[in-house]
Amino acid sequence: MTSWRTITLLAALALATALAGCKERKDPGFQGWVEADMIFVSPDESGRVTRLNVREGDEVKPDAPLYSIDDDLQQADLNQNKATLANAQQTYDRAASLSKTGSGTQAALDSAVSALRVAEARVNTSQTRLARRSGFAPVGGTIQQIYFREGEMVPAQRPVLSIMPPGNMKLRFFVPETELPKLAIGDEVKVSCDNCAGDLTAKIYFIATSAEYTPPVIYSLDERNKLVYLIQARPNRPDSLRVGQPISVFLHPRTPVADKR
Repeated sequence: MTSWRTITLLAALALATALAGCKERKDPGFQGWVEADMIFVSPDESGRVTRLNVREGDEVKPDAPLYSIDDDLQQADLNQNKATLANAQQTYDRAASLSKTGSGTQAALDSAVSALRVAEARVNTSQTRLARRSGFAPVGGTIQQIYFREGEMVPAQRPVLSIMPPGNMKLRFFVPETELPKLAIGDEVKVSCDNCAGDLTAKIYFIATSAEYTPPVIYSLDERNKLVYLIQARPNRPDSLRVGQPISVFLHPRTPVADKR
């Protein structure tokens, strides 16, 4: 009988200890992840990739060469328009000469001037199309992903690659309505992630005005099927984070980080 009472007492003590441990558990923060607004670089017209100057992970500066697309058709179009321009120039020169001697009409000269201007415009267009067969970095950043390799056909306006500028990194996390009064644009929050530095922070720049259900990427039984509000923040050290990385966000920088399991 004594043994049974002892077991019961020990079980009660164990339960009390477990409950106390739950109460002392540190704030887990709000779950979120890292995203970035990519810059997609694509050709105006379809073609075959003939050269890639970069690889995924490369750092590029603005105007750095990225890729080249075959330009046979564009070069042929330019040559044709140049020939048309040469003929238009000859026609104009002849009409201008005849006009000076009084042998030509003003209508003929006006027609020659118009044809010359059209031919010049077409040559300029062809030169622009030819120049755009090579892609250059519109911004500085890291080559995030390459979608088409050398020898592959890329459709018009489909990106060949994407660039991630450091300033375009952002954190997305969700908070319940009860926490909204604690937040404001410009507030600083603490950020925690696996194997990250302990001094990561971010500044809130967006607070959603409408609620939504917790997205499925937040793998927490406690958060599932709750109405929450999207918050977005810019990290102070974007180079310390990676796109897609899960994070924990704390509304007050002094909130202790949750124990890692």
